[in-house]
Amino acid sequence: MAAETIPTVDLSLFFQESDEEGKKMAMEVISQACCSMASSRLQLQHLPPKSTTNQRNLGRNFLLLETENNGLTEHEDGNCITFVFQDDAGGLEVRKDGKWIPVTPLPDTMVVNVGDVIQVLSNKKFKSATRRVVRPKGKSRYSYAFFYSLQGDKWVEPLPQFTDEIGERLKYRGFFYKDYQELRMRNKRHPPSRPEDVIHITHYAITS
Repeated sequence: MAAETIPTVDLSLFFQESDEEGKKMAMEVISQACCSMASSRLQLQHLPPKSTTNQRNLGRNFLLLETENNGLTEHEDGNCITFVFQDDAGGLEVRKDGKWIPVTPLPDTMVVNVGDVIQVLSNKKFKSATRRVVRPKGKSRYSYAFFYSLQGDKWVEPLPQFTDEIGERLKYRGFFYKDYQELRMRNKRHPPSRPEDVIHITHYAITS
C-alpha cells in the first residue's frame, strides 16, 4: 500500500558529478510528489522576554507560566520534516541521551527537524527530533518554521527498504495521516495517562 502513495528517490545522484539525466528525473519525481501528496505551511513564531496573559491561555501543552523558563515545552513534530530559521537569540534545544543540548544559532544556516512521518517510514532509522525552546532571558526570540506534511488521505507505514529488504521487523503499524493528526489533537485536549504518549508516536508502535 505504501508503494502506491509514497515514492522513494535515490538522492545519492546529487552527490555525484555525472548522471545529469538521473538528477533531472529525480527532481521531476520530487516535484510531482510535492504537488500531489503534500501540504505545507510557513509560521512566524515570536517568543517575548516574558509570557503574556494571551500566551498563558493558549494551553499548558505549549506555553508555560511566567515563573517557568520554557517558551515551548518538550515536543516532536507530527509531520514529515520541519525547516527552522532562527534569529541570534538562541533558546532552541534538542534532547539526546536524556540531556538537553542547545542548538546555537549560526549565520546563514537553518535547522532541519525530522518528524514522526519520516520516523515511521524509516522504521525508526531516523528519529523524530525531540526539542523545546527555553525562553531567552531578557530577549525576544523570532523564528520562521516551515512545516512539510502529507495530505490527510495518505497511507503511512514503514517502507520495505527499511524492513523486508534488510531483514528488520516492523516497528510500526500503518495508518492514514489524518487519523494520526486527529489522535494528536485529542491527546492535547485530553492528555493520556502517560505523558510520553503526548510527545512520541507510541500509539502505532509495535512492541513485540
